[in-house]
Amino acid sequence: MSNELIFILGFVVFIFLMMAVDLGLFGKSDKPVSIKQAGIMSGVWVLLSLSFYVLILNYGHLLHHIDNFAALQQINIDHLHRLKLNPNDFAGSLQLYRKTLALEFITGYVIEYALSVDNIFVIVLIFTAFAVNPRYYHKVLLWGIIGAVVMRFLFIFVGASLITHFHWVMYIFGAFLVYTGVMMFINRNDEEEIDPQNHKVVKFASKYFAVHPKFEGGKFFIRIDRKKLITPLFLVLLIIEVTDLVFAVDSIPAIFSVTKDPYIVFFSNIFAILGLRSMFFLLVNIIDKFHYLKTGLAVLLAFIGVKMLAGEYAEKVGLTTMRSLLIILAILVVSVIASLVFPKQKEAVN
Repeated sequence: MSNELIFILGFVVFIFLMMAVDLGLFGKSDKPVSIKQAGIMSGVWVLLSLSFYVLILNYGHLLHHIDNFAALQQINIDHLHRLKLNPNDFAGSLQLYRKTLALEFITGYVIEYALSVDNIFVIVLIFTAFAVNPRYYHKVLLWGIIGAVVMRFLFIFVGASLITHFHWVMYIFGAFLVYTGVMMFINRNDEEEIDPQNHKVVKFASKYFAVHPKFEGGKFFIRIDRKKLITPLFLVLLIIEVTDLVFAVDSIPAIFSVTKDPYIVFFSNIFAILGLRSMFFLLVNIIDKFHYLKTGLAVLLAFIGVKMLAGEYAEKVGLTTMRSLLIILAILVVSVIASLVFPKQKEAVN
């Protein structure tokens, strides 16, 4: 069995164990998740992500079974790390590789975690538009994250294959991210609305499935007269899955700007997604206070897109992964501080 397969299988087992712990902490009963519970689990996910960073920092070379300089050099070429390796110092070169891999992981994690906040904005809108009872939020998000893990696994490794065979795809990703960032900035103040009756997912589901007209507690399906119907809660789940797929089109190319190693893209992406559920409950009631965050995310996407378009020139002018991480953190910190220092003015009521 290859090291890559062992890592992936181990990571999948870890995911299911932590989701079991997550579900146990949030409780099996249909009760709204408290701020305290969400805060604890958010802290746990961040600590686990940092622990994984330390793991890669010390044992990252085992991911691709690098046990000699030739193997290290080949991985350096295959994943476009562009590291200056010393054939006379294998131990030093290996340490440089592990540091680079760990830095790429944590940078990708920060990018995905930040972009997940925009996902939370939309999820809040979906729950509100469909009048979902807060006690069922955690169930919908649990199944939504399971679906997201599967879809992103496929998305990431297809994207990695495209980049490996067609390097020019990176320029398409870069141009797309710049466009997305510009459009997000232009539309940052637009009030987003969701029409439950005319939503495309609702129309599609209503066309091909029997839909029950009202919620039935926390049930996704209900059987009436021996006929199985999907409930509005299942429609909400479908919409969230489609929404995550749309967001993945932005976030996954953004992480490919940091690393071309599909496993690091996958690990960083999934750690951020797994922390999304607890972060949702932590921010759901205060998300509107961070009104400059969309502006920050727009700048972040445009910055990453420009870096991708610059290609090797970005490294030549000193835009290393570490400096990119610092710039990304600065963008996020400034947008959050600006939101708190300059709160959104309430519209005057006539």
